[in-house]
Amino acid sequence: MKVLLLHGWGGSDFPHWQSWLAGEIARDYGTISFPLLDNPHFPSKNRWMRQVKEILKNFAPDVIICHSLANTLWFHLCLEGEIAPVKRLLLVAPPSLSCNLETLKTFFPLRVPQTLFAEEALLVVSNNDPYMTMDEAKELQNSLGIEMKILESAGHINADSGYGEWPWVKEWVIQ
Repeated sequence: MKVLLLHGWGGSDFPHWQSWLAGEIARDYGTISFPLLDNPHFPSKNRWMRQVKEILKNFAPDVIICHSLANTLWFHLCLEGEIAPVKRLLLVAPPSLSCNLETLKTFFPLRVPQTLFAEEALLVVSNNDPYMTMDEAKELQNSLGIEMKILESAGHINADSGYGEWPWVKEWVIQ
């Protein structure tokens, strides 16, 4: 199994759960790709899309795990429709589809894709994420037609909200 981790705005350096997960998968001799996307603090949708399309072509992952802005990036890739489907997709803490942060303006606004190019997909959100309300999360879940796991008081599901080691996500990957 090949796992691709895609970080959000600013990256997912240690002690973020994506960094921890990459180490866990590699430690167990799994095949992992955890690239640092171009200029993560000042991202460009077009540059990130080009970079990820190249990674998808060369690495050909079975599993993709997106955090934060990477979900938005994945939606743009799906809308473009030039990617190969994957077996499993985990969408963790996506921001609102109408996010209006100046630094992220190339990514928004955004419409929900008709397909996620995944055989199986799961949305994981927090009931107090500062970047997406529960109403927005439920609307996104309904539009995507996938299951949703809601974490209690998990903020943006990142290191700042206590998500360094996250055993649940490792179990999800290896199931």
